[in-house]
Amino acid sequence: MSRIPATFAALAAQGRKALIPFITAGDPDPDLSLPLMRALVAGGADIIELGVPFSDPMADGPTIQRASERALAHGISLRRVLALVREFRKENAATPVVLMGYANPVETYGVVAFAKDASEAGVDGVLVVDYPPEECAGFAALMKQANIDPIFLLAPTSTERRYDEVAQIGSGYIYYVSLKGVTGSGNLDLDEVARRIPLIREKVGMPVGVGFGIRDAATAARIAKVADAVVIGSRIIEEIESGGAAEAPRRVTAFLSGVRAAMDGEIP
Repeated sequence: MSRIPATFAALAAQGRKALIPFITAGDPDPDLSLPLMRALVAGGADIIELGVPFSDPMADGPTIQRASERALAHGISLRRVLALVREFRKENAATPVVLMGYANPVETYGVVAFAKDASEAGVDGVLVVDYPPEECAGFAALMKQANIDPIFLLAPTSTERRYDEVAQIGSGYIYYVSLKGVTGSGNLDLDEVARRIPLIREKVGMPVGVGFGIRDAATAARIAKVADAVVIGSRIIEEIESGGAAEAPRRVTAFLSGVRAAMDGEIP
């Protein structure tokens, strides 16, 4: 079993919701990836989503596209991402790490080899954006055999049939895309999210995290009232971009600490 179910269970026992920040491995510089992962934990991250850079990130907006481009310019591959997770595990055995990316790097690596190496590196979950549930039951089963949760996306346009498909082969948590568009987009409809989450939770039987379009502590706190987790990506990448490389870990921790405090009700 991965670390993810125990993390959600412990948070539920405390009456708290999971904070799941996203960064792209290798951005802005490979030497900063480990310090940035530490900064996320220091800021209150419960689970880390680690982006695997890809040249055609179809679901990602311009901010995360830039992060992928910078990482690829540094030669970051899936193999190097797994090496980063292994380094992180030398000092942190508790925080779950989810790899988020696209099918091409996984298939180029080899699915069976990836399952083995990811498990040995300490990966807890994998979210492959362009693996629809109806086409990857075998992949999901292989991940589960390696104690890795296959995590799937649901969207405002998803049908109840898609809920059922995800419930059958997914595990860990559901990533609910809160708006129609790419990461970092605006126009987040909080009322629609609040209507959707109870139905999804009932249908899939696992925690539901909400991402895409969450850009500040106040919005994160409102999402946390109805969801099991809050996922923030583009806004964190912007914090990394806003200052020099040396300042990036401090800026990320400061921003995330404010989000964590708001989610915990420590900021009115």
